Amino acid sequence: MTIRSIALFVLAALLEIGGAWLVWQGLREHRGWLWVGIGMVSLALYGMVATLQPEAAFGRVLAAYGGVFVAGSLLWGMAADGFRPDRWDVGGALVCLVGVALIMYAPRGA
Repeated sequence: MTIRSIALFVLAALLEIGGAWLVWQGLREHRGWLWVGIGMVSLALYGMVATLQPEAAFGRVLAAYGGVFVAGSLLWGMAADGFRPDRWDVGGALVCLVGVALIMYAPRGA
């Protein structure tokens, strides 16, 4: 179940960050409304993928996803825009991912 959950977080991050990047490119970089439209579809798909998490608590899933989004955004920036995070960026992302692990995968009593 944990591997499925992690895979869903990765897919959600690709859809949300990719969608936001496409909208950014369409509007700020003047690439056109087609980019914006594709980005909006990607953002809608992100919302659908988030519902597939095995955890039923919306707040828990979205709180944990926030940490995945932080780390994923830095990776996307590196791959798509040549951004180079500094040690503080990397440290912050690692703290966020530890938070994800605690929120989603810590053992809980029944």
